Amino acid sequence: MTIRVLVADDQAMVRGGLRLILEDQPDFEVVAEAADGAEAVEAARRLRPDVCLVDVRMPRLDGIEVTRALAGPGVADPLRVVVVTTFDLDEYVYGALRAGATGFVLKDCGPALLVEAVRAAHQGDALVSPSVTLRLLRHLTARLPAPGRADHPLSNRELEVVRAVARGRTNQEIAAELFISLSTVKSHVAGIQAKLGLRNRVEVAAWAWENRITGS
Repeated sequence: MTIRVLVADDQAMVRGGLRLILEDQPDFEVVAEAADGAEAVEAARRLRPDVCLVDVRMPRLDGIEVTRALAGPGVADPLRVVVVTTFDLDEYVYGALRAGATGFVLKDCGPALLVEAVRAAHQGDALVSPSVTLRLLRHLTARLPAPGRADHPLSNRELEVVRAVARGRTNQEIAAELFISLSTVKSHVAGIQAKLGLRNRVEVAAWAWENRITGS
């Protein structure tokens, strides 16, 4: 199966570098490049790629607006968007997360993590990179007022899964840590998202940090 990817960045050199990395994989195909946000939205809606790799700062529409247009709460058939960041734009990335992004990568993260992020998004198992998302969420959580006791419908086992997701663990890692099957982990994650009204595991991680239930 070929994974079709759209690459959006206002720098031609960056787009070219991302294309080279992605198309070095035998099952990846870059179906379009976009130099600004409006072009990215138009191309994504027209071509329906499996994954959109979107820079945070672009002309006309920024990465947050692109993410909201393609994957936001009001989108009937959302696309999978992975946001590329230099990490000094915390609020931008957090905004993109709330707009529906399914993952984050650094521009200098290296080919392996970039490929992993795209594969994870394609599989619906969004990459929550400890080097990006956890630092981001810790930074933002430190600035939030301390909440009262969280009122939620989650079981103790589901809370264990939430804490693992918030620490950046993959489904396979969670299964190994909790001594349960991979299918059970996936079932728990789906149930957690349904109970909390969240759309992906990135939002689950944000919910955990905001409610101070990440554990040690």
